[in-house]
Amino acid sequence: MPKKKLYLIDATAFCYRAFHAFGGLSTSFGQPTGAIYGFMRMLKKVIKEKKPDYLANCFDVSRDTFRQKKFKEYKIQRPPMPDDLSSQIPLIKEIIAAYGIALFEKEGFEADDIIATLAKKAKENDISVVIVSSDKDILQLVDGSTQVFNPYEDEGMLYGEQEVEERFGVRPERIADIFALMGDAV
Repeated sequence: MPKKKLYLIDATAFCYRAFHAFGGLSTSFGQPTGAIYGFMRMLKKVIKEKKPDYLANCFDVSRDTFRQKKFKEYKIQRPPMPDDLSSQIPLIKEIIAAYGIALFEKEGFEADDIIATLAKKAKENDISVVIVSSDKDILQLVDGSTQVFNPYEDEGMLYGEQEVEERFGVRPERIADIFALMGDAV
């Protein structure tokens, strides 16, 4: 019998992406809706095409994380979330709750931290993990039971250990080293 699969969605990142992709959409009373529309398209695509056994959305809560306590300049160049996006996040969370889909967030931690923790716990319980993210940093979590699905790359790219090594020339556990050497504007 095949292992059950848990899909973990980097929800904050997809909200940003949808916000920029579908900017300008709003209700008749001015409530921006582009992020809601784009995020729900992605979520429905994952549900319909991947048919996950388990599904969770992981969100950042704030910019104040444990990393900033250790290094004050951490992501200091990143601008705050635009008001037109922040007004949509509670509505996106309401829709996720209405679908009965799990939502995880924790003050002081980024969505990536939550994803890594949930992936580790799933592996301990013999559950395969597919992380839905377009963030290259998350590829360091790929191993024999964890894959990364980028729905926007080549109409959907699934990264296992072999695909990471083919694309970057290193095993997944060395991804952080490669980005540290190359530098990353983000």
